[in-house]
Order: sequence, then structure tokens, then C-alpha cells
Amino acid sequence: MSSELFPLLDSAVANHLLLPGSAANIRFLLAHTTDPLALASITELAQAGLWTELDDRFFRTLAFGTGGLRGRTIGRHVTVAETGTLTALQRPEFPCIGTNAMNYFNLSRATQGLVAYLFKVLPAGEKPGIAIAHDTRHFSREFAEFVAKVATELGADVWLFSEPRSTPELSFAVRHVGATAGIVLTASHNPPHDNGFKVYFSDGAQVVEPHASGIINLVNAVKSDAYLPVATPGTLHVLGEEIDEVYLVRLESLLLAPEMVRAAKLKVVFTSIHGTGGAIIVPLLRRLGFDYTTVPEQDEPDGRFPTVKSPNPENAEALSLGVALAEKIGAEVVIATDPDADRMGVAYRAANGKLELLTGNQIGSLMAWYRATTMFALGILNDANKRQAVIIKTFVTTDLQKAIADKLGMNCVETLTGFKYIGAKLGKYENAIPLEQRTYYRTLPDTITRALRLEHSQFYVFGGEESYGYSGSDFVRDKDANGAALIFAEVAAYAKSEGLCLDGLLDRIYCEYGYYLENAQSLTFEGAEGAAQIARLVASYASQPPTNLAGSAVSKTINFAEENLVDAEGDAIPKEKMLMIELADGRRIAVRPSGTEPKIKFYLFARNDPPKERSFSSEELAALKPSTKESLTSLWKAIEADVTTRLVS
Repeated sequence: MSSELFPLLDSAVANHLLLPGSAANIRFLLAHTTDPLALASITELAQAGLWTELDDRFFRTLAFGTGGLRGRTIGRHVTVAETGTLTALQRPEFPCIGTNAMNYFNLSRATQGLVAYLFKVLPAGEKPGIAIAHDTRHFSREFAEFVAKVATELGADVWLFSEPRSTPELSFAVRHVGATAGIVLTASHNPPHDNGFKVYFSDGAQVVEPHASGIINLVNAVKSDAYLPVATPGTLHVLGEEIDEVYLVRLESLLLAPEMVRAAKLKVVFTSIHGTGGAIIVPLLRRLGFDYTTVPEQDEPDGRFPTVKSPNPENAEALSLGVALAEKIGAEVVIATDPDADRMGVAYRAANGKLELLTGNQIGSLMAWYRATTMFALGILNDANKRQAVIIKTFVTTDLQKAIADKLGMNCVETLTGFKYIGAKLGKYENAIPLEQRTYYRTLPDTITRALRLEHSQFYVFGGEESYGYSGSDFVRDKDANGAALIFAEVAAYAKSEGLCLDGLLDRIYCEYGYYLENAQSLTFEGAEGAAQIARLVASYASQPPTNLAGSAVSKTINFAEENLVDAEGDAIPKEKMLMIELADGRRIAVRPSGTEPKIKFYLFARNDPPKERSFSSEELAALKPSTKESLTSLWKAIEADVTTRLVS
């Protein structure tokens, strides 16, 4: 059949219907895959003249980045061969064919490269171990079992979760079982047609340098999905309820004021949005005495996420069923997690009686403030050790968290976007502990590890990023919506115990530390053409940054891709395609392409510091809010106009 296909491809390229690179990648795949569906699927698309579909599937080879892989598992057009026998959820039987897709071809290459790297860095004769988890997405279970098969046949031991479990529990499991690496099959909050392969190292954090480049180089060197099994395969271990229990016990230690929580009798609605969150958060809320109700329509795992437009808890629509249930039963808080339970969004009952949403920046700031101030109240932190305590945030997260740390005399460290950088900091702090104590660090209770970090290193109070990811511990080295759900519920219980709603508590924080407002926006550009537009915009901003926006001159521009920058601890900040633009009137903008979605992201910031030696009054704060909001609205309009100009020039 290839004799029929190749002339079609050549003709399409000659008539500018198909990118030359796509045609080359099609030939490459057909020469290097063992997938029996590849030729039939590609031929069907070519004969139907679906050149845009072929371009989207083949314009590039899905890049193994520093976090792993992410891409479509279901094409916009599903071929007959891919459809096969539809599953009970009406999912195609097989993932879509393509070099730019999440399928068995790319999973095999990624697993081969990872295992090869682990053997390379381990002492001779030592066998690597890999913990593997998956969420509830389409193909996640099949992909997890396939990856486990490849890894064991190549000589690695594997710990495979028996059921869907969250990304943070995978991070915990890597540390708990002493694995060399971890893999989770998930595309987080992406649309249902996507899936991904995310890699962790032995510390439980996503891979960073030098391991990232080492793995990438070996993955890219693998050209075929075929491999030769070793003579002595690895052993497959199954992880079940026993590790859930260990993880739950560690999560319970995050609660700072259990008596207050029980007395508050906070009424919570929780939804996992068809994902993994219910496996841990429901028993956690039950154990700790919260009055909780789940959203029954969203309890069942379902990779279609049929009750929402997007399983992203930062979107109001994704919480709509939870909000409706909260209205019906009079609940005070709605908590929602994404499919792999690393992100959390919330709604709360405001002082006006209505259920309102909080932004990721507001959620993180409430939790950072509560944990820090409560630790001082409990005597965990004091004037003698507060410089050994740290809040970690990303550069695109609100500066309110930095203001909180500064006023309390704590440290604040800023990282690039991505929890892997926060995980790397936690690894650094652990490694500063003397070796004889560090050897048993993972098995020690939190009170002991906290004392060790306060004596020898930095004690991690809280960390987060504006995109609804948070962490309050170092026994998980990624953002953890399981722990965040508990921490946030405790904050809401505290506000209730003070006779406040969460908006009142947030205003109290604003009055003392300053009023900060943020606005995160993004522009989506799909497919091959969209990728080219994003690349043009990124290059344009780097070479010709704006000099004036929304009536204010640009006072400073920081190019993270080109400048040699260090953080508050003197550590070098890795190069990244991000531009920070500061305006003379105090507003600032960050521009960066998304690493996981076909988007370019814009982060807008405004701040108003309180007068020296006193806090804002409630009247002053109320007067600031509308003008600050308008300043960011006008700034976004200016950015949209600027983007349009850059794309047409």
C-alpha cells in the first residue's frame, strides 16, 4: 500500500497541501514502527485529502522535554483502523498514529531512553527501579501497563499502581519505595483527547539538569519502537491500598490546628471532576472530621470528563456542579481537583452569601499566610529560627507571598515556572542535612525532619504557583492537590472560627501586607500553523520588546533566555523563554510560551503598598480595588493590540 501512499504525499507537498517535514516524518515513522495500524491510518487520511490532519500529526516529532511528553491520543479525525472496536466509553480502541502524538511508538522510545539513562548513571550491576502511576484519561491504563512491560523487559524493576492514582502520590511513592525514577501517565488538566508521560527522578521531583538533558539525549537517540528484551527482566510489583495508607498518614500531619477544625464544623463540597482526587481526599476529609459531600455525577472516573467543557479547576464552569450542590445543601466551600489531582480550584461563600471563586494567587496567598502565621503562633517558628524558614514561589506568582515572607522575617525564593524547580530546592535543603541523619530522612516523622531543616538548612513552609498548584510539605516533591485540599479546608475553618468569610480574611491580609492584583491571560494557536505563530511572537518579544504599554513607559525588561540570572540564594536560574516587562507606574508583565499547551501566556501584575507604619483602612482598600482592576484591564487591551501588530508585521 506504501506504493500508493508515497506518490500521494509527493503530490501534496508539490501542491503545498502538506509540509515537506510532515512527509519526511511519515516516511520515517513507517520505516521505524512495528505498529500494524500505521500504514492503513496514514493512507486513509491521505486518500481522503485530510492534509491538515496529517500536518498536525507529523509536522514534528513529539519532543521529549524536561518533563516528558504530552500530546494528542485521539486525532481530530479518527481513522477506521484507530477506531477498531469502540470501548464502553465510546473511545477509539487505539491511539492516533503520528510522530507528534501520544502513542505506543513514542512511549516505547521514551521508556527505552529513560531505562538506558538509569543504567548509565547507576553503579555497574545495580538494577534501576521505576514507580508508575496513571490518571483516568483515555489510554492511561493501557499506556501504564505498556510502559511497565517495556521497562521490565529492559531490565528495570517496576512498582505499578493497581488503580488510577494522583501525580503527587506518584512523587511520594518514588521516595517511599526507593525507586530510581517515576513515571505518571497524565496530561493534567488538558482536554480529553490529550495524554502525557511525565518523568521523576529518585528524589521524587520532576527531572532537572543534568538528568533532564541526559534523558532527552538518549530518548532522541532511539529511532524505533522495537527493542531487544534483556536476558534477566526486572520484577513487577503492584502498589495498592497499603501505600495509600502511608501517604494518608503523612498528609494528616499537614493539619496545624485539629481542635479548631473540628469545632468549626466546616461544610465542604468536593469534586474530583472524574479524576483521581477522590481516592485520597475523601478519606482524608472523613478522617479529620470535615462535614463533606461529593458531587455524585463526577465521582466516577471517566476520561471523557463528560460533565465539564474542560477538567480544569481554574475555570468556573468546571466547578458549576459543585457550586450548584453547595447552594442546595448550604455548604461553605467547594473544592475541585483536576484529573491527576495536582491542581486545585475552589469556590467559597462570601460575606454577601454568594458563592465566589478565588484565583490561584489568592488561594496560595491565603494558605501561605495561614501556615506561616500559625507556625509562629504555635512556636514552631520564632525570632531565633525564622531566617531558616522559606516560602517558595514562581516568578509569575503574586508578590503578595513575598511581602508576607518579608514582613514575617522569613525567606522567599522565586523560581521559574514549573514545580520541578521547587522540587529541586527541596532536594537542596534535604542534602544540606548531615549525611548520617539524611540517610534515614524519608522514614522520619515530620517533626524530626522539620527540626533538622531548621537547624541545618531551610524549612519549607509553603510553595506554589499561580496556575493552581500548591504544596505544604517536602515529603511530596510536586504540587499536591491532596494536601492542598486539606490545607485550604483548614484555612476556611480558621476564617469561620474568626467570624469571617474568606473574602474578609483576604481583605485583612491585603490591609496589612498590601493590595495585589493579577490577571493571567493566554492566546491559543493550534496545530502546525499555531506553533509557528507562537514561535514568531516569542522571537518578536525577545528581539523587539515594547517600549510603552497602556500609557506607561517600559522601565525595565528582563530576558530569562539570554541573561545570566541568580535567585535569592545565589543559585543560577536556568535559561527559559520568558520576558519580564516592568512599567514605570509599577505594573509588570511576564510573557512566555506554555510548555504543555499550544498557548502563549501573559501574566499581568499590579500592587499597592500600604502607607509606612500602618495598614490600609477598609475604606482605603475598597477604594483601591476598582481602579487597580481597571489598570490591568487596560493593560491587557494594550497587549492584545500589540500581539495583533506583531503577527501581521
